[in-house]
Amino acid sequence: MHALGIDIGGTGIKGAPVDVATGKLLADRQKIDTPRPALPDAVADVVKKLTTSFGWSGPIGITFPGVVTDGVTRTAANMEQTWIGLDAAALFAKATGSQVRVLNDADAAGIAEMKFGAGVGQAGSVLLLTFGTGIGSALFTEGVLVPNTEFGHVEIRGRDAESRASEHAKVLHDLSWGKWAGRVDEYLQHMEALLSPNLIIVGGGVSKQSDKWVPLLTGIRARVVPAALLNDAGIVGAAMAAVSAAAPDTSGAAGTGH
Repeated sequence: MHALGIDIGGTGIKGAPVDVATGKLLADRQKIDTPRPALPDAVADVVKKLTTSFGWSGPIGITFPGVVTDGVTRTAANMEQTWIGLDAAALFAKATGSQVRVLNDADAAGIAEMKFGAGVGQAGSVLLLTFGTGIGSALFTEGVLVPNTEFGHVEIRGRDAESRASEHAKVLHDLSWGKWAGRVDEYLQHMEALLSPNLIIVGGGVSKQSDKWVPLLTGIRARVVPAALLNDAGIVGAAMAAVSAAAPDTSGAAGTGH
């Protein structure tokens, strides 16, 4: 089955149709800058443009950089505060005219990596971290997602970890790969002390240059690998979630009263 995946980030909104059976994009992804300010209606307009550009009328999965429960955005650390408490699923459904599933961006990336990428067949606990405008996180235990973890906001040296170790922090402070990797290393050591994961997957846009910094991460016992789907993981995971949401509920047989 096919679905459209749209990944909303602090700097860009990108999307593409996906074959959820293979995890492959069915067309070149398109990207539009995130509006400034990133108000809900402005973002919904971008989502509508992406949907229209692909001539899409089927199920749509959309990620959001914050906590999402039942389609409602509960936090918005790197977006406008007007998102907090908003029924984002209803907003996007109205904008696109399609059935929509909204979920946390890192959770979507993790879902894709566990199915098609670096987490395939991995037993125990897997922690995925996406480094971009902030730091997103997804935690899996024996393949089951623990949603909305938001570990980018754990405190390191008195500040949110993402304010020190995100890709945005690297650019903002003009950090060398070595200096930035040292900050990431410190953060990962903290997360390992809390969670003891068997595998840590690092994603986000900076994963495309993983050879420049992953080998510099020397303080962690767990295996650290770049995301196999790189920065497309959120799109793929969003599409997978859309198909899951669109699937009919067959848990109760007809006539049983369940």
